Amino acid sequence: MEKHIFDEKNGLHYTLAEDGMYYTDLALPEEEDVWVGKYGLLRETYLQEHKNRLYMSLYLSGELNQHLLEINEQAQTQVDQLVIRWAKLNGCDETLKATDQMEWVGRMNNYKMMAEELVLNELVYR
Repeated sequence: MEKHIFDEKNGLHYTLAEDGMYYTDLALPEEEDVWVGKYGLLRETYLQEHKNRLYMSLYLSGELNQHLLEINEQAQTQVDQLVIRWAKLNGCDETLKATDQMEWVGRMNNYKMMAEELVLNELVYR
């Protein structure tokens, strides 16, 4: 028996295993191993737990890391923009930072938490 065969009907390659059966030679597309960031990891967990079909489709097509990188970049940009906008609107500027650092830190932390909650619900968990 041949070790490797090609089935022209379905276009698949097969390899003979030790048990005497032929198994298809399937391989996942190569993806570079990259750090996808906080929001990318949260998106990945959400997809695994709630949208498994989409997760598997992205994974098997080799597009998962790119998707997670895009989500992370968009989320981080939106959070940063919202924090800056809310700080400006509420007078949380360098003057406040110089006069009352604890108040400034508290406000900035609140703006960041509000922005993250908004972005997580609208972008990451959709």
